[in-house]
Amino acid sequence: MRSHQISERAKPFRLVKYFSFSSLILIFFGTIILSFLNTHWIRSMQFTKSEDYALLLIENLNHQVFMQFILPVGLKYGKIELRNREQYERMDSVVRSTLHSFKVDLVNIYGMKDQVAYSYSKELIGQENLGGTGFAKALHGEATSRLVQKGSFWELLMGVPKEIKIVTFAPLRAAKPLSSVAGPVLGVVEIVQDLSNDYKSIFRFQVLTLITVSGVMLVLFLIMTIVVKRGESIIQRRAQERLKLKEQLSRAKHLSSLLKIKMGPDNTSARIPDIIIEESGRLNNIITDFLNYARPREPNLFPCSVIGVIDKIIAYLSSQMENEGHTIHTEYDRNVPKIHADADMLYQAFLNILLNAMQAMPDGGVIDITAFSRDSHLWITFEDHGPGIQKEAMGKMWDPFFTTKDKGTGLGLGIVKNIIEAHNGKIRIENRSKGGTRVAIRLPVDMEA
Repeated sequence: MRSHQISERAKPFRLVKYFSFSSLILIFFGTIILSFLNTHWIRSMQFTKSEDYALLLIENLNHQVFMQFILPVGLKYGKIELRNREQYERMDSVVRSTLHSFKVDLVNIYGMKDQVAYSYSKELIGQENLGGTGFAKALHGEATSRLVQKGSFWELLMGVPKEIKIVTFAPLRAAKPLSSVAGPVLGVVEIVQDLSNDYKSIFRFQVLTLITVSGVMLVLFLIMTIVVKRGESIIQRRAQERLKLKEQLSRAKHLSSLLKIKMGPDNTSARIPDIIIEESGRLNNIITDFLNYARPREPNLFPCSVIGVIDKIIAYLSSQMENEGHTIHTEYDRNVPKIHADADMLYQAFLNILLNAMQAMPDGGVIDITAFSRDSHLWITFEDHGPGIQKEAMGKMWDPFFTTKDKGTGLGLGIVKNIIEAHNGKIRIENRSKGGTRVAIRLPVDMEA
């Protein structure tokens, strides 16, 4: 039974624990997905950058080949024949001098019939039908690029192939000096660039990102595990202490009942159990008041209607007020604003004030409550028609354990003051000129709900 009760009390914490761990796992996998998406985006940018780079190289090569090879060779020989050794060497000199400082693995220049007329690789010269769709599109004036990847299945899957190259086809045109209009297509240029090192750098960045994310998540997981274990330990310990106190109280009540039965109704000692129970309750009230005074909690701020809190207290005290002859008159402004406050704490403070007012008039009487807002503040006043506070007690009423009541703890007003000040408010207690006591409370409304 005890373990079941502890388990029931720990359920809300378990829900928080499961939610926290689930959120951590979701964040981890979400970060991994974002990492892969980011890597894909970087690769796309790298491909676009390499393609633009290749098109600029082809544009420059096109101009140099036309101006330094086609025109002078055409004028000298009347026609272009790269089978002629002198012409080939001139073409090779123009191409290599144009691209010598750039990262280019292979250059092929095709004639109009998909035949390699010039190449960095002499084995390819004269071969036909190597251009494919890239050649066909370039022949119609459209430049294209594609990636060529080589490697094992796992290398391709992980995005780090052994070799990855970008192949770009673009038309070779006749240049028109001093004109932005391109001339007719004379052939096709193919440029191959090796991107293996660039993609390996991207892969290393991705691995570093995953390691960093995994490390951060592991640290968070360890911290959360420690916090959760500590929280579970505290909850279990407090639940056990609470159950132990309940069991002790139950045994005390049971023993008290047995004691009363043994002594009989006519025995003068029969009041001893009642005294024990009464004093135990009184001791419990003293301890509760002391804890509330010595260790005030932080207010849990939410939109709060002060009028609603007061009305709830009046409803709670209605039967007691009727029995003791007390009447409460309320007067509220029409537009009393809501404020950010802890409704439970204000309930405790206002209840203590009203109970004090009722105790000040043991034969009954009227208690006046007003609430109004002025100058960004909410004012609440409680006025009784009792004898008021004696002068010697007025200076000591905020002192801990000072009380003029037979059964008071002397901490009630201190608790009220702590609650009001925790809400950045002020409290003032004074005697009314017509008799009785006035408690005035001021709360800020600069953060309206």
